[in-house]
Amino acid sequence: MGCSSCGTGSNGAPSGCKSNGSCNSGGCNRLNVFDWLANLPFHDPESSCKIIEVAFNNGSRKDFFRNTTLQTFIKGELVTVEGVSGFDLGEVSATGEMVRLQMKKKNVDEASDEIKKILRRAGEMDIQKWQENKNREPQALIRARAIARQLKLQMKLCEVEFQADGRKATFFYTADDRVDFRELIKMYAGDFKVKVEMKQIGARQESSKVGGIGSCGRELCCSSWLSDFKSVTTTVARYQNLSINQAKLSGQCGRLKCCLNFELDTYLDALQHFPDNADMLETQKGNAILIKKDIFKNVMWYIIPGSNQHYPVAIDTVKKIKAANQKGIKVEELETIDVKTGEKPIEEPQFVDVVGQISLRTLERNSQKRKQKDRDQRDSRENPNNRSQKDPRDNRNPNATRPSVVKPNSNAEAAKPSINPNVAKPTSNPDVAKPKPIIGIVKPKNNPNNPENFNNPENNLPNNPEKTPNNNNPNRRRR
Repeated sequence: MGCSSCGTGSNGAPSGCKSNGSCNSGGCNRLNVFDWLANLPFHDPESSCKIIEVAFNNGSRKDFFRNTTLQTFIKGELVTVEGVSGFDLGEVSATGEMVRLQMKKKNVDEASDEIKKILRRAGEMDIQKWQENKNREPQALIRARAIARQLKLQMKLCEVEFQADGRKATFFYTADDRVDFRELIKMYAGDFKVKVEMKQIGARQESSKVGGIGSCGRELCCSSWLSDFKSVTTTVARYQNLSINQAKLSGQCGRLKCCLNFELDTYLDALQHFPDNADMLETQKGNAILIKKDIFKNVMWYIIPGSNQHYPVAIDTVKKIKAANQKGIKVEELETIDVKTGEKPIEEPQFVDVVGQISLRTLERNSQKRKQKDRDQRDSRENPNNRSQKDPRDNRNPNATRPSVVKPNSNAEAAKPSINPNVAKPTSNPDVAKPKPIIGIVKPKNNPNNPENFNNPENNLPNNPEKTPNNNNPNRRRR
């Protein structure tokens, strides 16, 4: 976290710290601590803490020093402290009662004789020499890696830190196994002309020194505020129902993420409401095996071997089934709930095979009736004048039977004219109407309109005898 003076400039380039190394906010350093006890008044000044916490290499390393001078130091000032066979230069990170709390956290005795002293406030010569030695660190790291690769040592150099006076250099490295670097120290001492100190660190300490951005989009916890690295196992991920995916659970250091421990206590408290020894439930379909616990919805997921269905069961239901199994009773099936609503799911209608129960003739008959109805409605719309007229076929008696026609058995009977008993004989009374013959039963013999009689020469004469020409008429005028 940087202060407001570390923002980017007008051209987009970082402007850097404008306090000339005396940033009072302390936000330009890693593992920064806010001194919320700095302005706390004390009645006895003699009882105030005389120890000052000093940070080196932009906050990557901190140590405690005793203030034996009468000077008062504030956070962000550069001070000169005792070093190995010389002096070192660091930045004040905390003072007063906050330092006492930090010492208690790290189990450091305030009266210990091993605590080194603060010599003075850093001067211009001290700062100039400190910056010269700081500029040697990148090239020294490259040369040190080349020497280690030349000696074929299984180690990885992470950082090189020079003392402010340039008399000592500390090499930080990581290695899986023990490394014999006796020959390496001799080559480093002869090449760099300094006192060499080798310090092995872990993968998490290496990540804190390098820094970076995590998968959450924020700065790494180990490089910003986390100083205590606790062990993280896959059991922590199982308590939180996380899939054991090495790519997602690993951090920048290649180890399991430290943030997996942050919410572990909350998950352990929530799991206390779940029943114990409920990994298997006995049912009539088989033994249901527990596969997942959802602490947010208080649901336990089970699966029966041989079935692909997952059964979400409420905690109270699991307790009842477990009590019944202890009495030797096997339940018929698991009572599932709806995961979204938390209630019992609504039973959906099952599929029923109705093939063969519906006749195709019935469907065709209904289709024909529907088509006929549509046709009649269309005709009535097209001819509105004929709505009142009825079809003469509707006047027919549906109970009447058609008369049967007697077929002749021989040629003699066929020559006789057929007499229909339903036809009445003609009477001499003109007032009596003649009965109408039944149409289609008796056909007139000499009907010119009948296509069967077109070839009969007798039918060629006209029907009116008055207009029929008679050649034997004597009154006929001859031409």
